Amino acid sequence: MTDVRDSDTGLPARRPGAEASAPAIRQSASGFPVRTPTARLVQPGGRHRRPVPASLPEGAPALILAVPSAGEDGLSGATAEIATILRVDNPALDVRTARIDHGGRGDPCGIRAVLDDAAARRPAGALSAVVVPQLVTPHLATVRVLREAIGASDANATIAEVFNTNALLAEALHIRLADAGLARADRVRMFSITTSADGIIVATVGGEEAVGFANVTAILLAARLALPVFAASLDGGTPTIEDAAARLEAMGVTRIAIAPCVVGPEVGPAAIETAAAAVGAKCAAPLGAHGNVVKLISQAYGQALSQLETLDGT
Repeated sequence: MTDVRDSDTGLPARRPGAEASAPAIRQSASGFPVRTPTARLVQPGGRHRRPVPASLPEGAPALILAVPSAGEDGLSGATAEIATILRVDNPALDVRTARIDHGGRGDPCGIRAVLDDAAARRPAGALSAVVVPQLVTPHLATVRVLREAIGASDANATIAEVFNTNALLAEALHIRLADAGLARADRVRMFSITTSADGIIVATVGGEEAVGFANVTAILLAARLALPVFAASLDGGTPTIEDAAARLEAMGVTRIAIAPCVVGPEVGPAAIETAAAAVGAKCAAPLGAHGNVVKLISQAYGQALSQLETLDGT
């Protein structure tokens, strides 16, 4: 079960005549957004971001969820659920999912094919897509592949990443730990449980940069739980899961739990379980389609539109 319906994604709904009444990307005579083709990474805003525009213009760019998948089923499960929620909550938004396939057009669900299809459905020169990597921590290799795919495609697209979101991630990790009986439930839920962990490892992918980002989330999670929490890498970065476990054990922690700070598809199915077994830890579920993940993706899309409007001087 996932916690998805209690979250307002905050994306705009299309209204008749919205093009004339709401802020929009610079438009051509036909009423569609126009930008010089580019593949630019939109820098994240601060905690208090500009709200998503109240309405989407006709021909608004697609939101492409770009999924770095360690398996063949990366577009099912959590990814499919996230896309469905975004579509239901925002019927005006063109939501697509794509595998990050390192180039090539052979896969109809690969990022190149999805980018080209989005571009074909919009006027030449119009911003055709905002690509949001389905990741909650930085991942330089993924961004590099996406830039190459955009450059090799016919699409005018930009990349928007889900960053500066530590408080929402800490809340989601807390709930996943509570669901697994590894932490006391959030006060909002008005009940408590007996916990089976007294130290937490926030596990992520993306190397040392991702761990550095997750350190802030770990601090906020520690404050929520009143327990020691350290961030660690699942994919070869430092500190490793073993390093973090050694730090906890040096503090006298005997019951360790792993909180995977991942959506799910970006890490191999057995990687989390293997890491947990290596240090004798219990493990919560990945974030999956938690409501906060959906919210962060929609905010990334809205922030991209806001940044582009600012750069256009509109």
